[in-house]
Amino acid sequence: MTREMFKSKIHRAIVTMAELYYEGSITIDKDLLDAAEILQYEKVQVVNVN
Repeated sequence: MTREMFKSKIHRAIVTMAELYYEGSITIDKDLLDAAEILQYEKVQVVNVN
């Protein structure tokens, strides 16, 4: 059994690029990744809470 936990959060970010027909890909600015300590190819969750 594995348990997935989140270690970082990017709050109130604005999406600047999206590939509508390419599922599973997201572009995040390198400065934001560095600040949040998120590594390249690390699994992320994108949530829009209204």
